[in-house]
Amino acid sequence: MTQHRRLRLVVALLACLAGALLSGCEPATPVKPLTPLEIDARTTCDLDGMLLADYPGPKAQIRYAGQAEPTFFCDTVELFSTLLSPEQVRKIDAVWVQDMGKANWDQPRGNWFDPKTGYFVLGSKRKGSMGPTIASFSQEADAKKFAQAYGGKVLRYADIKPDMVDLSGGALHDTRM
Repeated sequence: MTQHRRLRLVVALLACLAGALLSGCEPATPVKPLTPLEIDARTTCDLDGMLLADYPGPKAQIRYAGQAEPTFFCDTVELFSTLLSPEQVRKIDAVWVQDMGKANWDQPRGNWFDPKTGYFVLGSKRKGSMGPTIASFSQEADAKKFAQAYGGKVLRYADIKPDMVDLSGGALHDTRM
């Protein structure tokens, strides 16, 4: 076999191998984007069993990798406590919170968005299911308007630190649980 012919054979084999590897990387079926699920009268908080529909303020959900249904939180304080905990090592596919610039505070439904893109008000007078809450907004103007009306400081997602998250607010004083 000539040198030229061996080179052509090696190039052809490499091309076949590259094609086989690349075709193996393509998913057999298109991947559907994850979307949040809506809460209903039976949806409970995975941490404490509270019925989400019974309490005011923003709710949250996490879709962990390999999990068909999301994990629900009755308050954004619980969500941040979970996300910022050093023990949280599970792979997360998606996280959603409610946009309180659009949702009804007393009976929030729908209006889910990715918290990494949002604005949060910490330290307001408004209470969520756990007492003091972290109000979530998709628009900065809505967060600022809320802070002017109810107090608190407007923060971005990355600005919220573990020492800002207090789970003792409402759970210790809630007689409905």
